[in-house]
Amino acid sequence: MLNKYARAFFTRVLTPFAALLLRLGVSPDAVTLVGTAGVMAGALVFFPMGEFFWGTIVITIFVFSDLVDGNMARQAGISSRWGAFLDSTLDRVADGAIFAGFALWYAGRGDDDILCAVAIFCLASGQVVSYTKARGESIGLPVAVNGLVERAERLVISLVAAGLAGLHAFGVPGVDVLLPIALWIVAVGSLVTLIQRVVTVRRESAEADAAEAAAAGPRDADAPGRGSEADR
Repeated sequence: MLNKYARAFFTRVLTPFAALLLRLGVSPDAVTLVGTAGVMAGALVFFPMGEFFWGTIVITIFVFSDLVDGNMARQAGISSRWGAFLDSTLDRVADGAIFAGFALWYAGRGDDDILCAVAIFCLASGQVVSYTKARGESIGLPVAVNGLVERAERLVISLVAAGLAGLHAFGVPGVDVLLPIALWIVAVGSLVTLIQRVVTVRRESAEADAAEAAAAGPRDADAPGRGSEADR
């Protein structure tokens, strides 16, 4: 849901900036690569040190590249399969870096094995949630369900909580509990979303198989089959 409405809003806001980059000769692929590098740097440099506020600021700035590159491609009329593939692939890399940063913090100075495991689960489940939809669509199914927690929700919940938790370093009390709560919410939401998508793919595949069987019609009774006299 967030993905639907937020993307439309920020696309309108960022359209002039995308047009400026095109006039400067910047390519959409370059924006994609720089944006991913920025997100990875913010997550893997700041988060393991416990600098959640500044890490979130850096990541948030570069996350918008995910909207700018597509906007640039549409304005320039150069949308391509390669661009879509690169964008989708690097989105998974960026997402993985964010939760890896959380896991590294809890595995190190954060000293909490359970939350480290939860962060790793968020990382893995987010990748699988995306894969289920992509794989279902690749075998010709619509996968007509988004699920409880999509990529936009995972990022917003995690980054907002991390940014607020980072205010603890500035003397704001009680905010350090927000990140653990957010990770548990994302973990449970991702599991629910995964189940929703798997159930949907199972139902749609059964319907597609039944429709194909009905279209093929009954087997010719005179045609030789397995173990028939014609085979002996």
